[in-house]
Amino acid sequence: MGKKGRVYIIIAVVTIGLLMLLQYNKPKKLNWFPSYVAQHKIPYGTKVLNDLIENLFSDVQQVTPAPYNFLNKNPDVEGTYFFVNNAIEFDQTELDKLLEWAANGNTLFIASNNFGEHLLDTLKLKTSGLYDPLIEDKGQLHQLVNPKLKAEKGFGIQQDSYTQYFSEIDTSRTTILGVVDHFNDDAKIKTAHFNVILKPFGNGKVILSTFPKGFTNFFILKNDNRNYTAGLLSYIDDDATLYMDNHHKAGKAFYTSPLYIFLNNKALKWAYYLALIGALIYVIFEGKRKQRAIPVVQPLRNQTLAFTRTIADMYFEKREQKEIAMHKISYFMEYLRSRFYMNTTDKTHDFYRNLASRSNHSVTETQQLFEFIETLQDASNITDAQLLKLNSEIEKFKSRADGRK
Repeated sequence: MGKKGRVYIIIAVVTIGLLMLLQYNKPKKLNWFPSYVAQHKIPYGTKVLNDLIENLFSDVQQVTPAPYNFLNKNPDVEGTYFFVNNAIEFDQTELDKLLEWAANGNTLFIASNNFGEHLLDTLKLKTSGLYDPLIEDKGQLHQLVNPKLKAEKGFGIQQDSYTQYFSEIDTSRTTILGVVDHFNDDAKIKTAHFNVILKPFGNGKVILSTFPKGFTNFFILKNDNRNYTAGLLSYIDDDATLYMDNHHKAGKAFYTSPLYIFLNNKALKWAYYLALIGALIYVIFEGKRKQRAIPVVQPLRNQTLAFTRTIADMYFEKREQKEIAMHKISYFMEYLRSRFYMNTTDKTHDFYRNLASRSNHSVTETQQLFEFIETLQDASNITDAQLLKLNSEIEKFKSRADGRK
């Protein structure tokens, strides 16, 4: 390698090193993924909510199985079943099980942007989106309706420009718990859109909130927003068991991939990258310096003809002319089927006529060949002369049929 080549390599290594140093010291980006997982400390995780619930409620149980499996396995559980996620859509069987459980005197609390058609149809509800692209300060104000829980100003969140609310409800059988409106500088609700409701169901009740982010770390820890979340939790009976769902979640509570451990830790991630770069450099430079000799592989010889001759000699030495003749006839019949696409089972006059016309033979010649073949098939023993004649007749037939003679 020349002097100029070494200079280029040094420049490339220094450049890569500087880029890696800049990347290593770059601040880690905040993860805004709405996971709603109890163990996640990211803005839209629910670590703070679960810590808060552990302090407010005496009996809290984390439920990992699907709701249908949990209630089917534990039919006698009582209390409140709490769901929070970006979207919660139960299938019909699971929804029926949950509503049946709620009707027996329990509470079903669901906070989600999307409830699914089955639940909305059952409770006779409709939702709409609250969004105004003309408003410069995008966001919403949330407020509880109860005078004991109502704050002077709405609790704002300006991270989102869109939220859901209940556009159609049965006001005679539904209690409004919370409202939402567009964000404004006065922090006052001007047009109340219902986004938290309580609906009796059998001997129990169902509480629905279209604002699941009200239970996330980011919302609770910002300003005095924790009062809004605590107000919603006050509608849950603190003497009963609270079951926290961990099944319907957008994020994963546990990561099974080993690479996640490396890539989620800054030091391990860069150690992993350095190992890959080192391996690549080793392959590039060592691959040029050392290379094994490529062995010459001899192609396999075609032994078909030798094998055929060996088998033929074995038959001939044992004086098994009958078997040789039968094999010869079988191969000839297969030749007729594959060459002329004819059925060789029924040897009628039409068969001889069609075969003769296709093979450039007369009907008489064709019929005489097959009569000779039938004679050999019926014979118990075949002489050498008959075997030679059979081979000669078949070869002559095939030669004329293939246009070689």
